[in-house]
Amino acid sequence: MHKLGISLYPQHSTREQDDAYMALAAKYGFKRIFTCLLSGKGEKDEIIATFTDFMSRAHQYGFEVSVDTNPEIFAKLGATPFDLKVFADMGVDIIRLDGHFGATEDIAITRNPYHIPIEFNASQNMDLDLLIERGANRHHVITCHNFYPQKYTGLSFERFQYLTNKYKKDGFRTAVFVSSHNQNTFGPWPVSAGLPTCEMHRTLPIDLQVRHLLATEQIDDILIGNCFATEDELKAMAQVDQNRITMKIDVCDGATEQEKHILSGYRHFARGDASAYMIRSSLPRLDCRDVAIAHRPESKPFFTRGDVVVVNDNLKHYRGELEIVLQDMPNDGERNLVGVIPEEERILLDFVKPEYEFGFILD
Repeated sequence: MHKLGISLYPQHSTREQDDAYMALAAKYGFKRIFTCLLSGKGEKDEIIATFTDFMSRAHQYGFEVSVDTNPEIFAKLGATPFDLKVFADMGVDIIRLDGHFGATEDIAITRNPYHIPIEFNASQNMDLDLLIERGANRHHVITCHNFYPQKYTGLSFERFQYLTNKYKKDGFRTAVFVSSHNQNTFGPWPVSAGLPTCEMHRTLPIDLQVRHLLATEQIDDILIGNCFATEDELKAMAQVDQNRITMKIDVCDGATEQEKHILSGYRHFARGDASAYMIRSSLPRLDCRDVAIAHRPESKPFFTRGDVVVVNDNLKHYRGELEIVLQDMPNDGERNLVGVIPEEERILLDFVKPEYEFGFILD
């Protein structure tokens, strides 16, 4: 089961703001919180007191909390890879290592007696499988990508997939960050250009960021890197269908009620005998054998990528079949244009593999 999460930075906000945000996120089923010790201010005792109180309140709302750390933070708190008592006393659920220690220490930290999972940086090319081979506790090893406050510095989607696939194929749980577009959001650093893992997601609607990541089938948990997201954004994330790829569609003004029913009234599965020109969903044909679908003239000489069409009476044997166009194909009068997938949504088409289920989001 995928978990959704938020991020909070208690040393840059107020207790009241944090509690209100936790209550709102919990309302929509969010289960994880990311927070950062790297930007923690004050002396050791002050930091411990602040975050111990924060952990307790987060747990009351049903969250598990991951804290970002590095060797310098360990030293400041008096912790070592061989002694995590201070984190256990604070109530930390997951220790994320922004920077690691070295092979011996990285192995030892996964064998802590408090059974605290260690979240390694998935945006770095690490040999976690080798750590396991050398004695690390696989059950305490998980991964989480970085986020990138500075514009144009986020991971390319290709690099993100390469690294994520590397860890996922070895069985490690993976987490990634998406970004809110609310005004005046912030993170651990004084930069407010969003906090995504992938650069291409920085400007996309938050639900599309989530749907794109889920379409890769390589991500377990998705966290909002900046705070505070709006209630509409939290709700949009919570409403994402985690069982199939869904795409928004602009329905054509001339589409009939029958054609709209074909769009939304069926479970669509891409045919296994896939074409390079289209994604085909044939199930609606069964109900259209004796139902007319009149040809509607369309001025476009070619259908183009992202067009959604339904076969009409001019090709009766296939009448009612829904098709998503993948590359230019002539408009020969055998198909009615019923909708168009917006350009930014078309990034999902590459993930609708043969026999996969897909669906549409109609406004």
